[in-house]
Amino acid sequence: MSAAENPATQISESAVSEALSAALAAIAAAPDAAGLKAIRNAHVGEASPLAALNAALKDVPNDQKAAAGKLVGQARAQANQAYAARETEMVAAEQTAQLAAESVDVTAAASRTRIGARHPLMLLQESVCDAFVGMGWEIAEGPELESEWYNFDALNFDEDHPARAMQDTFFVEPPEAHLVLRTHTSPVQVRTMLTRKPPIYIIAPGRVYRTDELDATHTPVFTQFEGLAVDKGLTMAHLRGTLEHAARLMFGEGAKIRLRPNYFPFTEPSAELDVWHPTFTGGARWIEWGGCGMVNANVLRSAGIDPEVYSGFAFGMGVERTLMFRNGVHDMHDMVEGDVRFSQQFGMVV
Repeated sequence: MSAAENPATQISESAVSEALSAALAAIAAAPDAAGLKAIRNAHVGEASPLAALNAALKDVPNDQKAAAGKLVGQARAQANQAYAARETEMVAAEQTAQLAAESVDVTAAASRTRIGARHPLMLLQESVCDAFVGMGWEIAEGPELESEWYNFDALNFDEDHPARAMQDTFFVEPPEAHLVLRTHTSPVQVRTMLTRKPPIYIIAPGRVYRTDELDATHTPVFTQFEGLAVDKGLTMAHLRGTLEHAARLMFGEGAKIRLRPNYFPFTEPSAELDVWHPTFTGGARWIEWGGCGMVNANVLRSAGIDPEVYSGFAFGMGVERTLMFRNGVHDMHDMVEGDVRFSQQFGMVV
């Protein structure tokens, strides 16, 4: 038997040392727990050189078997211990890294989801309603799809009035149905007078429709608030006092109003309403706010109210226009595009 074939020669200190060194080096070089498991079979398991040396012990002469077995056994034990220690070290390191990644800094500012905000038009509309409710008025509502009679005839519009033309008003097909998208909230005033007896004090907010192109100062769908008071003995003085009080609530104690003669079919006398805005951006100034006047006797008669006994006054303003000069909004597009960033700058109070 040659030296290469002699099991005793194979289980030499140099062979065992070489196999152990290779195993220890591979264990130390493992990058992570998964990589360590991948080298287990090659250097520690049953397919490793140390396992092959251990299997060769059966062929070693009896007088040499004890020494060879001790040499191989110690080497295998050392390799297994090194593997176990490295495995424990890696598992601990990975757990530490995981805990660090999942740690919470209790001193850090909270990370919160950005919340939305209510639209400033709705907030302003509610502020207007609150102002009049505070004066003892009531809120009234009506349909946006309205009968032509309520929208025009009952409000003393002539049959050839320009507002009845299709270039100004959205008519709903078929034409013989005489239905329109209301052009103002004045039909709510007529409906209220038909269903209730004076005294009447109502504020009527809501969407209205005109055939305008959307630009910086116009939109085909906008919001109005209109007021109606019907009682015995009401005069223009009551109208002026009511609007001046509302202006102070909306624009500050320095606000005041002025009335300029005008014409509206549903009021007589009629006036344009200007408000002195004391905190306007760029300096205090007069700004046109809306229209008003004493309710036309024909409108009272259409609603079954005797104009010899009762009188009334009415007014109407645009919520969008109010928001524009009250809060410095310069483009109507901002109000209709639905960008939450526009609403968020107002918060929950306008």
